Amino acid sequence: MTIPKPKSVLSLDIGHKRVGMAGCDPLGISITALPPLLRRNFYKDLEIIEAHCLKREVQGLIVGLPLDKDGNNTFQSKHCFRYGTRLAKAMDLPIAFVNEHSSTLTVIEKYNLKKDRTGKIDSAVAAMLLNQWLKEGPELKPIQMTTYFSGQLNSNGQS
Repeated sequence: MTIPKPKSVLSLDIGHKRVGMAGCDPLGISITALPPLLRRNFYKDLEIIEAHCLKREVQGLIVGLPLDKDGNNTFQSKHCFRYGTRLAKAMDLPIAFVNEHSSTLTVIEKYNLKKDRTGKIDSAVAAMLLNQWLKEGPELKPIQMTTYFSGQLNSNGQS
């Protein structure tokens, strides 16, 4: 994968109850965990996420996909892909997907956030995904160019 050029992006850890969010500055130097979004309906969620994007001058979305240990889709990864794709289309932003297998467990252990119901875990995961994206990519792509092949994430058009 190609290391992406740093830019202001919004990273999302999408769940059924909350969306953890984190952003970075245009140079990719500082990553900030943002307050999590308590999900209501898509249009209310979009309004809040869009406000963050406008305020932070976001140039793209990073969305975590909880693939299984072999890199295959799960029910939740399909949900995250659909939701992230819908957000990117609605805001006309490019998107990149990052494998977030075991990210929640990593964050819980690293920050000792067991039994957290505030959404701190979700936003900490979003920050971790953003850090991973800044180091490893993939590059942001217009939503029309983002594809899924044979059950596995593939953002560069190869299987």
